Amino acid sequence: MHQRKYALELIDEVGMSAAKPVGTPINVNVKLTSKHYDEHEKIHGALEDPLVDQTIYQRLIGKLLYLNMTRPDLSFSTQNLSQFLQQPKKSHMDAALRIVRYLKKQSGPGLLFSRSSDEIVTAFCDANWASCPLTRRSVIGYVVKIGNSLVSWKPKKQTIVSKSSAEAEYRCLASTVSELI
Repeated sequence: MHQRKYALELIDEVGMSAAKPVGTPINVNVKLTSKHYDEHEKIHGALEDPLVDQTIYQRLIGKLLYLNMTRPDLSFSTQNLSQFLQQPKKSHMDAALRIVRYLKKQSGPGLLFSRSSDEIVTAFCDANWASCPLTRRSVIGYVVKIGNSLVSWKPKKQTIVSKSSAEAEYRCLASTVSELI
């Protein structure tokens, strides 16, 4: 199951047909912050990062979120960028366009549902303790497989602040077990 045609149409619509493809959907070294956070913390780069057209950004993120149905590799990136729909900055738009450049390199993958008789349910989860610079909440993620087929996945910012990495991991494990049940 894939959305190759939709991904190629999105690349053309955004005007990135001639852009150089990238190997990862998001740059892990870039910490994206909101305009409100920048003003509160008086971050120096905030003046150099102007707001962009909100409707164009929202439309692009909406299309990328639609791709999440068959592209678990985009889930974390698009979830992260969807937090800034109200006041997107140029850095947010650049990150969204990086995802489109990633699609240019990886436009074909999708989900493969194997016919194997292996019906073993496998789940993996991980937490990144206090990784959100705005709220200090942990970001968790899990995947659930039946045999070799990926059937469920989710990146999510936790609803409360964990006091330790162990607590964040336990909360992640609880979410994963809840999904399994």
